[in-house]
Amino acid sequence: MRAGSAFLAGVGSAAIVAIGWQAGVGTLVSSLPQSQAAASGTTAGASSSTSSNSATTDTSSQATTTAPVASGPADGTYDGAVINTRYGAQQVQVVISSGQISDVIVLQTQTADRKSEQISSRANPILREEVLSAQSAQVANVSGATYTSQSYMQSLQSALDAAGFTG
Repeated sequence: MRAGSAFLAGVGSAAIVAIGWQAGVGTLVSSLPQSQAAASGTTAGASSSTSSNSATTDTSSQATTTAPVASGPADGTYDGAVINTRYGAQQVQVVISSGQISDVIVLQTQTADRKSEQISSRANPILREEVLSAQSAQVANVSGATYTSQSYMQSLQSALDAAGFTG
């Protein structure tokens, strides 16, 4: 009886994997028409210029496919979302320069009470230095400043997302 149950469990697992795989392939296939549209545009250009040099056709197709890949985060200043906590709101602004995080500026910080202000005023400069060093919003919380750290990182991540920063 146990062997039969194990067998059925295995078949069920295989079915789930197969369904998941088909769903993934369906997602992949649904994204292909966009790529095929670009490729068919390039192919149409290539077929209309078949009498031209094939090296010219290759160069134009390379330029078409490499242009979107080369884009990165746009230099500029981006405001993060306002993150509300029980100790007040936190919002930061990130400055992207030459594709890197060059500064993080606190626009709002927790000010619900005097202790919250003290914690934030101690933690925010530490968080800024850690972010500049790591070039990411994935840094450790400052000890004793969990709410400040987490809201700082959430606001920062939303600013980085707006900038298209993936570092």
